[in-house]
Amino acid sequence: MGLPALPAAVLAASALVLGAVAGPVSAREADRSETPVPSGSPVTDVSESAVRVRVPLPASAGPHPETCDWLSYLRFRHKDGPAESARADRILVAQPGILEGAGAFDSVARNTVSAAAKSGRHIEFWALDRRSNCLEDPTGLQAGLKAKDAHLAVDYYYRQKEVDGRRFAGYQSNDQVRWLQNVGLEQTVRDQYDLMVHELPDQAARKRTMLCGGHSLGGVLTGFFAKWDFDGNRSTTDDAGYNQCSGYFALDTRISTGLPGMDGQIPQEWVPLVQFGAGAVQAGLDTGVIPRALSAPAVVNTETMNLLGVAGLAAGLDPGGLSDLATYVPSGFNQDMTYRLLFSKDYPTFLKGSPTVKDFRFSNAAALGGLLDDNSQPLAFMQASVGFWDGGKIVDKEFPAPNNLDALGLGGLSALLGKDKKAIPDEPGGPLFTWRNYDRVGAPDDPGHTSKDGTPFTSAGKEVTDIAELARSLSEHPLDFTEHYFPTKMVTDIALAGSPGIADDAVHEGGIAANPILNLEAGDGLGSRDPQPGDVIAPGYQHLDVLTASAVQNGGGPEPISTNLAAFAVR
Repeated sequence: MGLPALPAAVLAASALVLGAVAGPVSAREADRSETPVPSGSPVTDVSESAVRVRVPLPASAGPHPETCDWLSYLRFRHKDGPAESARADRILVAQPGILEGAGAFDSVARNTVSAAAKSGRHIEFWALDRRSNCLEDPTGLQAGLKAKDAHLAVDYYYRQKEVDGRRFAGYQSNDQVRWLQNVGLEQTVRDQYDLMVHELPDQAARKRTMLCGGHSLGGVLTGFFAKWDFDGNRSTTDDAGYNQCSGYFALDTRISTGLPGMDGQIPQEWVPLVQFGAGAVQAGLDTGVIPRALSAPAVVNTETMNLLGVAGLAAGLDPGGLSDLATYVPSGFNQDMTYRLLFSKDYPTFLKGSPTVKDFRFSNAAALGGLLDDNSQPLAFMQASVGFWDGGKIVDKEFPAPNNLDALGLGGLSALLGKDKKAIPDEPGGPLFTWRNYDRVGAPDDPGHTSKDGTPFTSAGKEVTDIAELARSLSEHPLDFTEHYFPTKMVTDIALAGSPGIADDAVHEGGIAANPILNLEAGDGLGSRDPQPGDVIAPGYQHLDVLTASAVQNGGGPEPISTNLAAFAVR
C-alpha cells in the first residue's frame, strides 16, 4: 500500500549505472534502466535498485501515457551477491496486494535477502509495481525526502507550488484513466510473464531460479499466473506459468484463484453490476458508470493513498515533532472525512464533527500510528502492529464499531475490522500525544493502557513493526508503498473469472499443485481464519506486518516470516 515515471535526472544516470553493473548495454538492455536507491534501512547488507523495462501495452488498451509502456520493480540483492540476476541462487518475484506498490515489500525483502546470506546463499527479491502505478507522480515525496522537509511535499501536491520546475498535474479523473478499463487480470499476469522473460530469457533458468508469490491479492494473481498459458498453444507447456517458477510463496494469503476466507468468491456488493454478468460490468467500465480505478469517498482513494506517503515522510524526518498534517494540508473533503472517520471516538463525536483531529496535539509518529496501527485503523487489510499511543489519557474507540463485537454477536465483523480493540486519545487541547514504538510496549515506563473492560489494549507479543521502518517504507522508494490507481477491472475479472473472455487462458488446472508452496500467515491477519497443515503462522501479526515486521522482534528473536521464506528459498 509508485510511480514508475522516474525523475529525468535519475533516468539520465541509469546508463552509467548499467555500465557499472553489467558492462556495455546490449540490444536487450536498450529498453531497460536500473537505478540505485539510497536507503536508511538498518539492514545495511542489502542493496536496492529501481528497474524499468519497456514492455508496450497492446493497441487494444487505447490511448495512454508513454510512461505506461514501461514495467517497473524494486530489485533487492545482497551487497556481496552477483551483480547479474542470472547468477543469483534464487529470485523471489512478488505481486503486491490490493492498493499496494512495490515499496510495501521493503522490510520483508531486505530481511529475507539478509537471512539467506547468513546461510551462504545469495538470493534476490523482486517487488513488482503494477502497470497502473505509472500514473503516480513521486516528485513531491522525493523532493521532500531529499530536502528533509515534509512541507515541500505538501506544497507540491496541495498548494500548487513548483518543484524543480515541475507542477503537480492533479489527481487523474475517471475520464483521464479510461485505458484502465482494459487493464485487468489478463494484462497483469502477462505483464509479470513478459518482465520475467525479459530479465531472464532462458526458460530453464527461470524454472530453476525463480519463486513466484505475493501478498494478499498477490496470492490470487499468482494462482492465475500458475495456471495461465502464455503462447496460445495449450499443448506446449514451457510457456505455462507454473513452468516459470520452482515454487510459490503466500504472504497472508493463499496461492489460489479465489480469495481466502470468502469461499473463493468476492461478495457481490463489493463489485458494481457483477450480478449482471461480465458484459454488464465491461459496459459499465467502458461508459465510466463503474469507476475505472477503485475508489471510495474517504480512507481509500487516490488522494488519501498519497497522504499516507506524506505522513510517512513527516514521521521519518521528525518522529517526535508536532504534526501539522491536519492543518498544513489544505482542507478538502477526502482528507477531512478520512480524519473524521479515523479519529472519532464514538458515533456522537462523528455525527457532531467535534472534537476534530485538529483539536489534538500529535507527534508525527503518533499521527502515522493513528492512520495505520491495528488499535486505531478500522480496516483490517490496512493494519500493522507498530506500538501504541503515549503521553496522555487513552480510551476505547467505539467508532465505527464497538470493541465488544463478540459479546454483541458481531464477531464476524473482525474479518473486516480486525481482532484488536481500538483506542484513541481523549484530551482535546491537552498534552502532546506521542507514540510508543513496538519495542517499548511493556517496558518499565509503559503506563499499560487498558480498555473499559479492564483488559490491556495490547502487549509486547502483539507488536512487531518498527514505526520508523514503516515511515521509511512509505516515503523512501521511487516505487512507493501505496497504489493510487488500482484498476477496478482487476477485481471484476477475478469475480467473473469463469465467464468467457476473462480468464480463458487459465487452462493448466494442475499449475498450482505443480510446485511446492510456502504459506506465511499473520496470526491476527486475513489468512489466519483458515489455517492449514504446514502453514507458518506469525503470532500477533496483522495483514501488513508480514511485509513490515522488524528484523529483530520483541524478546530478541528473529523475524519469522522472512526467516522461513529465506529457508524456503535456499533449500
